[in-house]
Amino acid sequence: MPQAMTALEIQARLRRLASKDKAKILQRFFKTGPGQYGEGDMFHDIMVPVLRKLTKEYDDIPLADVFSLLISGMHEERLLALMMLVRAFTRVITF
Repeated sequence: MPQAMTALEIQARLRRLASKDKAKILQRFFKTGPGQYGEGDMFHDIMVPVLRKLTKEYDDIPLADVFSLLISGMHEERLLALMMLVRAFTRVITF
């Protein structure tokens, strides 16, 4: 059985998928300049459908690694962590 990926391996994968040119556009759109509401937030520019697909690959990631992604400075890393938590929650809780 393959070993679960770590947060560092996931972050490296996201960096490989990144688009720096489009990320600059997102930084302007999300108002990340000094004094703006998203100050300091950084982007890889990975589209949400790609992140949703990746979420399904990381079912076995340890919770500590999910939390490492959750506190990242990168927008997509935090979003991926939230998607992982939602997926884990919906697998455990049935309504």
